Amino acid sequence: MPEYYQTINRVTWVSQNIDAILPAWTALGMTDIHKYANIKATGSDHGKPATIYTWQVTGRLGNLTVNFLQPAEGQLNSYNDFLEKHQDGIFSVVHEVPTRAAMDQEIQRMASLGIGVLQQVTFEIAHTPVTYTYFDTESQGKYVLGLVYWPGEAPQPSEQQTVSHVGIVVRDAAAVSAFWQKLGFPGFALEHATPRDDSRYRGQPLLLAFDVGFQRIGSISYEWIQPPPMPANIYEDFLKRHGEGVQHIGMLVGDLPKAAAAYEKLGFPVWQAGAWGDIGKHDSGQYNYMDTDKVGGVSVELIHAY
Repeated sequence: MPEYYQTINRVTWVSQNIDAILPAWTALGMTDIHKYANIKATGSDHGKPATIYTWQVTGRLGNLTVNFLQPAEGQLNSYNDFLEKHQDGIFSVVHEVPTRAAMDQEIQRMASLGIGVLQQVTFEIAHTPVTYTYFDTESQGKYVLGLVYWPGEAPQPSEQQTVSHVGIVVRDAAAVSAFWQKLGFPGFALEHATPRDDSRYRGQPLLLAFDVGFQRIGSISYEWIQPPPMPANIYEDFLKRHGEGVQHIGMLVGDLPKAAAAYEKLGFPVWQAGAWGDIGKHDSGQYNYMDTDKVGGVSVELIHAY
């Protein structure tokens, strides 16, 4: 696995209406916001020549760069395919390659493993040709693996470790793990999380057992969750609404009640809450999933670890 996969450069977050969701994320702490209206991209999509027009906004949630992208309606491309299938959500996790040759080399490596290019396009951003390659990994890997080549290096997020992980909900985690291992990435073993008396769903007691595995790659890890259909829970809610994919981003906070109250004040209540370990002791913690799905299809998990 190439070294650049140790670092996430950004996520490509596709939306049907950026103007409708951006104020909420700005209020929730997104910084360094840049807007790019009607950007033209040229390249290929599903192996065919493509010219794609998008409205984009980039910003930062701590150490994670977010690239909101709204494709023009009526175009046949992978962005609109995603929206039709999943609604708003994180389309791709993107890693920066040091050279265009490194990108081409990885395309060849993936092809040798049976993985083709879903889309490759070049945008002109601040007079710089920025090339993205998206691999056709979503059907088996549950998100689109992306690369970006940004001459002179892409803008870097802050070093503050705010986002700890990306959470992905799936139906068959073992099959997903095997797929990523085939591509040279670490696999992940599932653990069975047992019900806890202090878990809550929409404010009501929740006795939920589910399977979870962590795939650790660099500074931001991946949490893979395989939930049961019952009792009602946020993970199954996501599957019913969006299908398999990136369900949440995990954000570390020093004061969980205070952080949750700030979200609630803005109209995003706690959807589901839980904990692990013996609360207050080493290797324990508490978390609240905030109801931000309605502004982009992804929930924020606020986490306080002891």
